[in-house]
This record gives sequence, C-alpha cells and structure tokens, in this order.
Amino acid sequence: MIPPVEAAGLESASRYKGRSGHTKFMGGTPFVAEERGSPASPLQPGRHFGVRVVDAATGRGVPLVELRTTSDLRFITDSAGWVAFYEPGLMDSKVWFGIKSHGYDYPKDGFGYQGVVLTPKAGTTAIVKLPRKNLAERLYRVTGEGIYRDSLLLGKPAPAGIAQLNGRVMGQDSMLAALYKNKLYWFWGDTARPEYPLGQFGTSGATSSPKDNPDEAIRLRYFTDEKTGFSRPMFPKPKGSGPVWITGLAVIEGGEKLVCFYSRMKDLGTCVERGLAVFNDAKACFEPIAEFDPTKPEPLTGHPFLHDGWLYGTYDGGAPLPCIRVKPTLAALKNLKNYVQVAEPTLRLKDALTGAPVQNHGGSVFWNAYRQRWVMIVLQKFGKSSNVGEVWYAEAKAHTGPWERAVQIVTHDKMDFYNVTQHPYFDRGRFVYFEGTYVNTFSGNPDPTPRYNYNQILYRLDLEEKRLRV
Repeated sequence: MIPPVEAAGLESASRYKGRSGHTKFMGGTPFVAEERGSPASPLQPGRHFGVRVVDAATGRGVPLVELRTTSDLRFITDSAGWVAFYEPGLMDSKVWFGIKSHGYDYPKDGFGYQGVVLTPKAGTTAIVKLPRKNLAERLYRVTGEGIYRDSLLLGKPAPAGIAQLNGRVMGQDSMLAALYKNKLYWFWGDTARPEYPLGQFGTSGATSSPKDNPDEAIRLRYFTDEKTGFSRPMFPKPKGSGPVWITGLAVIEGGEKLVCFYSRMKDLGTCVERGLAVFNDAKACFEPIAEFDPTKPEPLTGHPFLHDGWLYGTYDGGAPLPCIRVKPTLAALKNLKNYVQVAEPTLRLKDALTGAPVQNHGGSVFWNAYRQRWVMIVLQKFGKSSNVGEVWYAEAKAHTGPWERAVQIVTHDKMDFYNVTQHPYFDRGRFVYFEGTYVNTFSGNPDPTPRYNYNQILYRLDLEEKRLRV
C-alpha cells in the first residue's frame, strides 16, 4: 500500500487479483499456575476451559500464542492472551498443549518438546507464564475481527469500546497515522470484508482519540458506507480502476491541512496516476490537488515529521532515512523544484552485537524526548528468521545520522511484519510504541494465522531495556 516499500504493493496486488485488567506474575518457575474456578461466560455459561498465556516478566497477556494438541488442534490466544477451549472428547482428562509464539520461548522438556499438560474442565482456568526473547513486548491486535473473542467466550473483561467486527473489517494492509485537529487519523491500504474475498481498494480511514491509553486499546472509529456499514474508500472517485495507495501522510500549514501522496495502480508494477491530495474535512475524504509523473517515484514518502520549519521524509526506497525536505505548505508541496535532498537515501546499519549488515526495508524516524535522541525503528529485509519480519532499533543525535549500529527488538519466525512505524504521539516516558502488518505472503509460509493474518499488531519497547545499550 505504501510505496516504495515493495512488500505492501505485492500484498495489495495479490489480494486485488482475487485472492484490561492484568494480574502480575514475575519470572521464574513454575510456569503453570494452579487451575481455579472462573465466572461463567454470558455467551456459553460455564462451557469453556480458559487458558491464559502471560508474559513471564510483566504478567500481561500475550497475544498470538499457539497452543496445539497432539491431534494438531490449534488455538491462538486473543489480544488479552486467552484461549477458550472446548472439545467434547478432551474435557476432564489430561491434554498436552504444545506452545510457540514469535519472540517467546517456552522451556523444553527432556525430549525437546515445548509445552504443558493441562486438564480442561468447564468453568476453570489455567495460567501459563511465557518467557520473552524479544526486547519489545507484543501488546494486542489493532484491526480485524474477534480481537477479544476468547475473552468474551470466557466472560473475561475486555477494553470498552472495542467492537468484534469494527467497520466490518477483516484485515488491513499498512498503516499511516497523524495527529490532526485534536484527533488521530488512521489510514490503511487494501481492506478485506466478511462477505467476499475482494474488499475495497480505495484506502480506508478511521479516527481515534489521542487520549486513548495505548497500553489498553486504540478505539478506532471507521469512516463507513451508510448502507453496508463497511469501511468506505478515502478516494471515492478515482479516474480509473485499480488500488489507490498512499504515503507521506503529513499535517502542514500550522495544523490546518492534512495531506498525502497517492498512487493509483493499474497492476502490480504499473502506476497510472500519482500526485498530492488534501483531506476534505467536510466530506471526510482525500481530494487530489496536483498530479506528478506516474513513471517517477513520489517526491516524498514514508512517515514524515516537522523539524526546524521543514517537512522531512524519505525517498525512493531509502526509508526510513529522512533524506528529503520541503517547506510544509501546499504551494511548496505542489512544485517538485522545492524538494531538497539533504542526505543520500542509503542506510548502512550493522548489528551492534555481531557487526553483520542489516539491510533496511522501511520504518520510521522520530525525536524521542526521553532519550534526547532521534529514534529509528527499522524493518530488516532478508533477515535470518523472516524475509521481512525482523525489527531493529537505532538512535542518533541528528535525524540524518550517522545511523550505524542497531539492536534487534522483534522477530517473526517465517512470517512477515512489514511497513513498521512508530507512534510518537503515544510516547510515554520510557516507552515507545510501534506497529506493522502481520501476514504470511512473502515469508514462504503457506499457513496464515487465523484472525491475525493481514492485520496490524502493536508492540511496546521499554527504552530502559539494558540490551538496547549495546
């Protein structure tokens, strides 16, 4: 969705072609708490056995953990870390649950198996504490259906204001966001719906309150079609058919204008229309105001920021390095002669531990008041565990660098996590928040993760983490 990061375009095109409260548990053993009774579910009273997987260091529920029986029944924890289990033939008897999750590592037994034996009993629960290898902590899924499905089946609390089919959205590609007129505005690319494999491809949008606590939930309010209730296009009347992808979302002219650069695609590799668009507040959609040569890259891409009276962004595959600047006015943005290159769009990061090169594939750079440094969250291309699923942290005294050493903070084993970006408006002291698109498309993994696939997942990084100071 967001050129020039190829991952988004490939995923978009492939689909276009048809395809709460937390109990705190500290580290140590045992990893399984004793089973105990729980309130009956209002949906299916007392039927389910609840398993909650929590981070061994923080006690917070861990989303996206797979529990698998010896008969290969697979269960995935929801955003609060819960699995609601009911299998008629397996209740009231000992059951082995294999455990695995990206960036977490459950202890192995003498045969090398990672898992636990539990006895599923209706109306009871068990707690499994999971040690984390990732430096960043996975918080929850932001988009898609059934974010707290298992919690609801078990009668457990879930954050208020989180619909289980918000905007009838099943999946979304690549996020951009900006704080505009006292609201957070969110935009995504191709968006899946429940009733047909093809969704809408005109860019989706939503708003949320900047007062939302990111540790708890982001409460999205989608722009929807009045008749269907489904997320509606933010570019409602393109000149022709084909997906419309955006990049370079920015607030300019003293906070009065929200703009982006857009591309309308004929197919996977052919752009037929490219230009600058401004958000119409009254109509709640983008309107093109200038067109550029569609055979050339957008003049500014990525996740821009304002600094010293300039708007800085990335260019032509150089993300997340801020190598282009322009005055933040409509008049300046319309004229390609006003864009100034301030650095070569080349990033030569190295692993701070091994010295091995880290090939960048998108990300973002923002000032961090806590560290008093510019912070880069960057996606690696062709990483060890994933094609585009490993995320790194770097910092520098200047936004142009030098950016030299990076520390790996997140990994996704044989799954993609592309178009990663920070949320600077959520920065809270020592914590930085970032998200990306989780999907199996480019990883070579033929097995999509139910509910999570093709959706956005939020992470939190503690800047006091000692391993960042390598």
